[in-house]
Amino acid sequence: MKKLDKKVFATLFFSIFASITGVGIVVPLLPVYAHNLGAGGLYIGLIFGAFSLSRTFLMPFFGRLSDQKGRKPLIVAGLLAYAFVSLAFMLSEDIETLILIRFMQGIGSAMMMPVIQAYVGDITPEGSEGLTMGMFNISVFGGLSIGPLIGGFINDRFSLNTSFACMGFLSLVGFFLSVFFLPPTHCEQIVYREKYPITWKQLLNDGVISGLFLFRFAYTACISIIWSFMPLFADSKFSLSSSSIGVLVMLGVLISGLIHAPMGFLSDRWNRKMMIIAGGIIAGGAILSLGWAKDFWDLFWGNIFFGLGGGTAMPALMALAVLKGNQVKAMGSVMGLMFMAHSFGMLTGALLGGLMVDMFDIQQVFPLGAAIMAVGIFVFFARAYEKQETLKPSGFEK
Repeated sequence: MKKLDKKVFATLFFSIFASITGVGIVVPLLPVYAHNLGAGGLYIGLIFGAFSLSRTFLMPFFGRLSDQKGRKPLIVAGLLAYAFVSLAFMLSEDIETLILIRFMQGIGSAMMMPVIQAYVGDITPEGSEGLTMGMFNISVFGGLSIGPLIGGFINDRFSLNTSFACMGFLSLVGFFLSVFFLPPTHCEQIVYREKYPITWKQLLNDGVISGLFLFRFAYTACISIIWSFMPLFADSKFSLSSSSIGVLVMLGVLISGLIHAPMGFLSDRWNRKMMIIAGGIIAGGAILSLGWAKDFWDLFWGNIFFGLGGGTAMPALMALAVLKGNQVKAMGSVMGLMFMAHSFGMLTGALLGGLMVDMFDIQQVFPLGAAIMAVGIFVFFARAYEKQETLKPSGFEK
């Protein structure tokens, strides 16, 4: 049985932690920056939507490409792109340029995120998929938690350009770590170069893969609804301070990140499909409870339980994705689909939530999230427990 390559794991862990922390420093400050350049609500939405748009459709492509050409070239290219994006932010002077920069940042993310996760999947020992992916995802949730806090401090004490510079510096740290400490492409432990690679249709026809895809889509749509509309709900209904709202927004991410490793450990020993369903039920109930909130503490506990639900489901989900990636010899393609579901869910949740707010009342956005989660759980259950067929690359019989 292979052992986890700790050097490669640590390099990937700190590379993604540095880059996501850098992005987290900047993203919460972008709306103010765009507003100061004269952007209205629509243009601010386009600035954020451009990032999601480019990476949603390119993640599967780059994941598949990494199966054929290797992981390292795409990882280092994506990290370097993030560094150049930081410089571009500092030089931007109009809204159209900002939208273009965010579109390019999405391309960098598409090159990096699914491929790094695929690389982690490559080096994961059999039987430890949940623990390994749970430990690795601490880097993602840690960066998302720490970045905004650091960004606010830097912007208050120094300037916005200093925040952009910090993003660039951290991206370069990840770039150099990957250049010097990741094995060269020809030395990668597992690089899939099938003459007849498995098709997208074959992957999505697989019950487990399509179930995982739709569950992750539903869960991230709920995250998007909470991040987009809970701050407005807390401000308009309870007049909470910015710091209190900031605590609420970060709670779900923080709690989920803290329990990823132990839940990953448990998922290696328990029924992973049932853990995903249980986590989805907890998350769905939590987002539904936000619409009934009467004060800060109701929102506080709702976010706590939403984080617990995600922290229960996601390590098991990614462990199953790793198993499928190994089975079909297309780890990058499978991870690309998982991250496409994530990005598409974030985009869809914000758009559907906005329509619900405009048509009804802001409190109705939370039952919408619960309904989306319920559909995701049902589809996952139906697809993941149906009879599975063995997937083979197209042309395999040749």
